[in-house]
Amino acid sequence: MHAPLLVLGSRVTNGEPGKLLVTRLNKTLEMARTYPGDIIVSGYGEADPMRRYLEARGIPAERIICERAASSTNENLENARRLAPDAVVLHTVTNDFHGLRTRLWAWHLGIPVKLHLTATPWALKPRNYIREIFATPHSAARIVWRRIKAALEP
Repeated sequence: MHAPLLVLGSRVTNGEPGKLLVTRLNKTLEMARTYPGDIIVSGYGEADPMRRYLEARGIPAERIICERAASSTNENLENARRLAPDAVVLHTVTNDFHGLRTRLWAWHLGIPVKLHLTATPWALKPRNYIREIFATPHSAARIVWRRIKAALEP
């Protein structure tokens, strides 16, 4: 089995991928030429628009696996792992600002990932980097809580 490409979801507007998601999908299209594995598009409300975008640009439907349940980074990773349990690594596509949090969750979940980061459009950098200032510590606190809770369970 070839290692799959996992595309993490992002905003969709009126059924179309938003600017951040388009950068992720374009990176996926570029990578799909050299990575023969399946492409997992992940996100509640995002997987189908991502699938349509990739298919419209020549990716065969049989290569695309839709994961439609995830509503967070950790769920994207957990659910993708269930879809590709034998994969040695998940080649994960996301934006540059999101890399640290993605790696943090992958480490906690024990999921080997190779991150493929795409540049965030300049106009979207301030909002997204500021968001990560809060989202990354929040994720870290959730991870610490999960580990403490697991250590205290009989």
